[in-house]
Amino acid sequence: MLVPKLRKLSRIWPILLSIGIIISLFIIWPRSQPEKYPRDDPDYVSLRLLEGQKSYVDNRGIQVVVGHYIGDSVDTLQNPNITEDLFSDLINKNMFNPRPYEGKDGNPVMIPPKDFLLMKQLFHINRFNLMASDRIPLNRTLPDVRKKMCISRYSGSKHLPSTSVIIVFHNEAWSTLLRTVHSVIGRSPRHLLHEIILVDDFSDRDFLGAPLDEYVKRLEVPTKVLRAEKRIGLVNARLMGAGDATGQILTFLDAHCECTVGWLEPLLTSVAEDRKRLVSPVIDIINDDTFAYTRSFEMHWGAFNWDLHFRWLTLGGSKLEQRRGDIVAPFKTPAMAGGLFSMDREYFFELGGYDDQMQIWGGENLELSFRAWQCGGSVEIAPCSHVGHLFRKSSPYTFPGGVGEILYSNLARVALVWMDEWAEFYFKFNPEADRVRDKQQIRARLALREQLQCKNFEWYLDNVWPQHFFPKDDRFFGKIIHSKTKACLMRPPAKGTYAQPFGSAILEPCFPTPQLIQMFVMTPEGVIVTDESICLDAPERDTHHEKPKVRITACSGQRRQKWHYDIQTKTMVHIGSKMCLQPAAKKEEGLVISTCNANVEQQWDLEAVPWK
Repeated sequence: MLVPKLRKLSRIWPILLSIGIIISLFIIWPRSQPEKYPRDDPDYVSLRLLEGQKSYVDNRGIQVVVGHYIGDSVDTLQNPNITEDLFSDLINKNMFNPRPYEGKDGNPVMIPPKDFLLMKQLFHINRFNLMASDRIPLNRTLPDVRKKMCISRYSGSKHLPSTSVIIVFHNEAWSTLLRTVHSVIGRSPRHLLHEIILVDDFSDRDFLGAPLDEYVKRLEVPTKVLRAEKRIGLVNARLMGAGDATGQILTFLDAHCECTVGWLEPLLTSVAEDRKRLVSPVIDIINDDTFAYTRSFEMHWGAFNWDLHFRWLTLGGSKLEQRRGDIVAPFKTPAMAGGLFSMDREYFFELGGYDDQMQIWGGENLELSFRAWQCGGSVEIAPCSHVGHLFRKSSPYTFPGGVGEILYSNLARVALVWMDEWAEFYFKFNPEADRVRDKQQIRARLALREQLQCKNFEWYLDNVWPQHFFPKDDRFFGKIIHSKTKACLMRPPAKGTYAQPFGSAILEPCFPTPQLIQMFVMTPEGVIVTDESICLDAPERDTHHEKPKVRITACSGQRRQKWHYDIQTKTMVHIGSKMCLQPAAKKEEGLVISTCNANVEQQWDLEAVPWK
């Protein structure tokens, strides 16, 4: 009896061992746990797909597009699973090995378990699943994600101007770079493509040298590779490409994109109608693990938070109503993500190109957005144009010189040149930027602003982005303090790397010095808003005769988010319900609204904080 059992076990144990290995690999797979980066390190912005949601969010739950291109080189010391010899061999080896149907129609690529270990090692090189990318053909099919009305709207393209497509790369994977190029060629009318310009920002991968030069010679669209002789960064690399371009319109793309059918015509049409427009596509998501293509929302516009980090915000109120009138028409946006857009070549240089004193990457999108709006142009999104962008949870690169010296210097330049007194607001709450502000040589950019006769930043806030949440002289900015407990209203802190900021409004001890997490703006319309465009929100009806909870949630422009502060009674009255703000019976339950009375529990002090 024992022998048959042993024989049976000998047949089963290899299967059990294989299952165990697979489970172990999933457990140690580096992306299954949050990357351990400092929370205040802007070089790292965590991204994820929420369940049932079609866009990425950052570690505070705010929708965001980041990470076009950063850096210098991969640090092997941060990748303990790769030896120096193996690492050197891997990064210089082009392992592109396409399978005919992998990733077809934007579907995910599934790597077989036997390749998990190598997949994990390759992941560190570009911080995306390089093995999955290398299995996908360069001309893989993608779904047509446009609304049907887009097809007829942009059916005629014969008289449109042609474009030079400029793609900057630094140590990009062969498969992602060339898939970008092939998607441009395969999904654009040939007469609209004047040329493709690849700008190599001093890559050191062997396959990005002569092999790339030889490959692009065979493409059906004139394609050239320009090479920087040292690391010059995204801004100056794009200037290098724009200076060489001869097409009437410049179209900038990142090096890890995939264009969908019909992507180009809406961009060129908008620019042709008004040469002072900067027009961006809707940016869809290419998953960094499976390379699945996910359609993104079209009901968002670009803006920025108090730290001058770009954010996607939901369209609401009158802006949303305007869009419903013609849902496929291009619409204006306060700012663009900056990685993907088209604009007239001559106007690009008339407007001053990029600020060539900005280094590497960061802030150039806001600088160009402010300059366009304040100096007579506009920034728009064309909802009929969809381009997929590969989003990484973290960057494989570093900022040469450090994040502080690069990113904050760039943002300091943006604030000093274009934001007037709001620059002081930025520096007041961003000591890292304040530390480098005096190092910035900005005379030439201030002279450009004067030459172009640009409007001020207050005009921008009032006319381009009236829904903004920045302080102004016509509104309260500061702490909202509970009179009895002397505690401060505070937006919910993120609990862990992936928490959302939305939830119950809370009271916490006031910080001894002003901190943005305890700062609120109360607009003349009665909206209590804080950073990231999140508002104090309460139900308009108490249908259960209870005390409804007050929440912090995305600003919507609805009546349920409007309040009135009664200076005499020191009460915060909710306009929709006519009830008053007060703490819940249990601290962990946050705040509620209740029938107004003379109780001290409903009294609040508004302590203004200087912001200039």
